[in-house]
Amino acid sequence: MIFDFEMIDSFYKQLESRILEIRKKLNHPLTLSEKILFSHLYSSNQTKSLNRGVDYIDFMPDRVAMQDATAQMAILQFMMAGKETTAVPTSVHCDHLTLAQSGAVADLKSAGIVNKEVYEFLSSICNKYNIGFWKPGAGIIHQIVLENYAFPGGMMIGTDSHTPNAGGLGMIAIGVGGADAVDVLAGMGWELKFPKLIGIKLTGKLSGWTSAKDIILKISGLLTVKGGTGNIIEYFGEGAESLSCTGKATICNMGAETGATCSIFSFDNSMIDYLTATGRKNVAELALKNRVHLTADKEVYADPGRYYDQYIEINLSELEPYINGPFTPDLATPISRMKEEAVKNKWPVEVEVGLIGSCTNSSYEDISRAASVVKNALSQKLTAKSEFTITPGSEQIRSIAERDGFLELFRKIGGEVFANACGPCIGQWARKDADSKKVNTIIHSFNRNFSKRTDGNPNTHTFVASPEIVTAIVLSGKLTFNPITDTLLNSEGKEVRLAEPSGLELPPEGFGNVESGYQKPVHGKNGEEILITPGSDRLQFLTPFKEWDGHDFLNLSLLIKTKGKCTTDHISMAGFWLKYRGHLENISENYMIGALNYFNDRTNSVLNQLTGSYDTVPRTAKAYRDSGSGSAVTGEENFGEGSSREHAAMEPRYLGVKVLLVKSFARIHETNLKKQGVLTLTFRNKDDYDKIKEDDKIDITGLAKFAAGSQLTVSLTHSDGTKEQFQANHSYNESQIEWFKAGSALNIIRKSNKKNV
Repeated sequence: MIFDFEMIDSFYKQLESRILEIRKKLNHPLTLSEKILFSHLYSSNQTKSLNRGVDYIDFMPDRVAMQDATAQMAILQFMMAGKETTAVPTSVHCDHLTLAQSGAVADLKSAGIVNKEVYEFLSSICNKYNIGFWKPGAGIIHQIVLENYAFPGGMMIGTDSHTPNAGGLGMIAIGVGGADAVDVLAGMGWELKFPKLIGIKLTGKLSGWTSAKDIILKISGLLTVKGGTGNIIEYFGEGAESLSCTGKATICNMGAETGATCSIFSFDNSMIDYLTATGRKNVAELALKNRVHLTADKEVYADPGRYYDQYIEINLSELEPYINGPFTPDLATPISRMKEEAVKNKWPVEVEVGLIGSCTNSSYEDISRAASVVKNALSQKLTAKSEFTITPGSEQIRSIAERDGFLELFRKIGGEVFANACGPCIGQWARKDADSKKVNTIIHSFNRNFSKRTDGNPNTHTFVASPEIVTAIVLSGKLTFNPITDTLLNSEGKEVRLAEPSGLELPPEGFGNVESGYQKPVHGKNGEEILITPGSDRLQFLTPFKEWDGHDFLNLSLLIKTKGKCTTDHISMAGFWLKYRGHLENISENYMIGALNYFNDRTNSVLNQLTGSYDTVPRTAKAYRDSGSGSAVTGEENFGEGSSREHAAMEPRYLGVKVLLVKSFARIHETNLKKQGVLTLTFRNKDDYDKIKEDDKIDITGLAKFAAGSQLTVSLTHSDGTKEQFQANHSYNESQIEWFKAGSALNIIRKSNKKNV
């Protein structure tokens, strides 16, 4: 079965005429990103030359995808919009709530019991609003989208930051918060600042131990965690064409670690092969007829420096494997330098656990290459020196990996197969002894490695590498092992060298059941009443946030001045807290509990100015809210990097935080805050961050004249009575200012729908 074929067919039928219209109005050669973006404008009347990174524009994506943790809050918001069904094809995927603990079978059974209320809510709501529902165990959202929904030239948004995975099939796929998803679900235009473009030309060809993962690990080091912010990364060149479709998806998936809006590859033969292999030959044929429109114009590739805002070239023939980390995905170390870097930085080199799989690296190619390393190791009488876990990306991948003997090979060296779910990648891992806070090292093929993300232990040094490198390191037990140059001692005392990995892009015997675990919406249930059990600690109906009262923000108490990296994992942790993703009051109890307080270098310990004593961040925020004053939060660079976690924006709004003042924001988090009515400001002079003291009272003035391009005034009153004042910037446009005034973007949607009834 091909999902949404009529929508895809209609898109391709109109694509040529759309591109002709775009060419006529813009009158210059087009990049691939421009072709897709302009062909998805909410209104074709918007087609005009735009300033990249400056102008906002409304888009009309083809579809929306949501995972179970974010879908709860997104759908609870959509229920307030007053719509009877979604405006575009939509899917929900149950992948985040399954805890990895005792193996796939036991963990899925446990998840079904523990999360029964949430799964039933999502299942019924999907029936009500005609949304496709993928049951627990079916697979991880991004793998399922690639296998079933993504198509070249399309545009989608997803309530997960790794939605760009679909760029491996030539799709503009962007991670967003739930409020953004509601815009599209309600049939409204979805607003985005028109991205800048980074062109990356790949030459040469991968060989030996090097894989597609190493390309993005290297690029993460080049761009850093914020170097891609506000950009689409567009790949091209003969090196790009030599990569498998799933290898391209790995690169696009982890492009989120640079802050990029998304990443994309041009349509090529590997995409034809993948579409055909996954039962979508008709889509491949339609894309093939439109091939010229699914790649950048020749003039762009002939002179990329002229058409991209930034241009990078990488020779794949010269690339070596990389290991990134610890604690940040952009600390990139070539494997040949790991020994010296580990010594210099005093990283623990004994590797306790190696983990492969996840939405980033669980393709057939990934699994088969890792399995080839194990097969060779077994033939040479080698055994694993570290624990080893495997997380398949989907039931389809798991079943064929089982069929083709790969999982059995992993079990022979002590590997444990977890459920087809996110698991350890997002902190859903009941790792033994993690609470001991032991200093240790693990290595995985996932995408992120922030402190405490995987197992909750701040002393776990987490490194990122390809599945084959992770497997080799598991066999050695050492972070410093280089399979290209080093040998291992086998059970007979002989020194042996691992053979280079080998694998297949696609399964020779084909894929399995592409619809495994899918629940098709039951028609005629739109009138079904959705009930939430009174007193539930998992689900809670939302109450609209209040409108702005028209006054400046005066006498705000400083809640916390965060120090250093403050990701969405610091702002709103996952792991244990995932269970409350549908209950705003309960999830708000984790607000900022992982953020480091500038004034005492402690987490979840801030001064309560009302009592003069230290307390938790959530309790202190509620005290300020209930006193009627509200509070402010300040932070440093790239504030809110990481997941699309909308709760990190809804929690401060619920707790009475009125303004976020930071050196710079990550794209998704800033948008999420704006959508919920929280004022987002940046220091005009970043040194002003140093002026803020622990017991300050803060005024934000000039809101009566709040306008695009204006500045607002920040006034500090210190406890000794002295005052300081400085200007702050904002990135609001006129429509976003209306979100602020209305109390949230959703309030505007709801009022609009009431008028149209």
